[in-house]
Amino acid sequence: MSRSPSSTVGPVPRFAVVGVPGNRRVTLFQEAVRAAGLPAARVVPWQDVLRGEAAFRPGETVRMDSPGEDAEVERLLRAVDDPTRVEGTARWYARFTAAVREVARAAAAAGAELLDDPDDVAVLFDKRLCHGVLDGAAVPVPASATSGAGAPVVRGWADVRALMAEHRMPRAFVKLAHGSSASGVLAVETAGPGRVRATTSVERDAAGRLFNSLRVRRCTTEREVAAIVDALAPDGLHIERWLPKASQHGRSADLRVVVVAGRATHAVVRTSRSPMTNLHLGGERGNLDEVRVAVRAAGGSWADALAVCERAAACFPETLCVAVDLLPATGWRRFAVGEVNAFGDLLPRLTGLPGSGAEGLDTYAAQVVAVLNRARNHRATTSA
Repeated sequence: MSRSPSSTVGPVPRFAVVGVPGNRRVTLFQEAVRAAGLPAARVVPWQDVLRGEAAFRPGETVRMDSPGEDAEVERLLRAVDDPTRVEGTARWYARFTAAVREVARAAAAAGAELLDDPDDVAVLFDKRLCHGVLDGAAVPVPASATSGAGAPVVRGWADVRALMAEHRMPRAFVKLAHGSSASGVLAVETAGPGRVRATTSVERDAAGRLFNSLRVRRCTTEREVAAIVDALAPDGLHIERWLPKASQHGRSADLRVVVVAGRATHAVVRTSRSPMTNLHLGGERGNLDEVRVAVRAAGGSWADALAVCERAAACFPETLCVAVDLLPATGWRRFAVGEVNAFGDLLPRLTGLPGSGAEGLDTYAAQVVAVLNRARNHRATTSA
């Protein structure tokens, strides 16, 4: 899965990774670092960052990873004791982006290099801002009623209903502006007054509290949909057109494409019988070879599809790695970008695309090699 990049080594970097000690993301990154023959990465816990105790060392290369899968970190970011609760994402965003800026400040003060730009991260974790940036760069995206910094504030279901009507969106995704992993997402369908239904993994208890579930369910009345949307709205909502997607073996399909140092290196097909293809919600991995065949048969270009992802990543040039959710239109000829993710590289056992330069490497090893290549190129430039 990983190979030694000895042929690319310039000055040997010393990695520090800001993450959750011992979780699978940090473990896989450490395996990639060791496979490259480098010293183990020094782990800086998000808990230390959030408590103002993080410190970096001169010359370190600092990589940030997801703060997820840690109940105490979740409590510090969202002020909730149950991590399955949906509410609190606006508070999470404010505290997390402040923590990212503290990492950047501390790294700069120590003379360390940061692989994730704090301004990029702030945009990537706000779906409204991210959509506006992509749209402004002519990256194909679904039409949105809440795109960009000047988007209207969505105060509840009445606003969602009005914006969907104004923008002629009988079918739309309503998403938490700062959500991830399909948390708080509703796929809403309307067909006239009172005829509303939505597909979601959100569950609402008798007290009106919202919880994430691993079960995707159907809300069949406007009253039920409105209650969920009204409860979500204080954290900020993003609305975008629900595009009909291509299918594979009768299941709706999209792709997660990882872009490292500007180049699309890894891709996985996700399929589902529901509008949400996330693997933890019952989605399954599809067949990438069949996607390539379908794109060619439709007169499209697989290279052009990957180029769309690279154009999306180019909107965040100071961040080494992003993951793009690529939406294939019905017929497999056209593509749009649904989202760009800062921490979407957790794809265990997936190796690089042919011709990507990451053949035989997993997503973490590809990032290690990219850093080594950058160090080598810098050394060659400064010594010329």
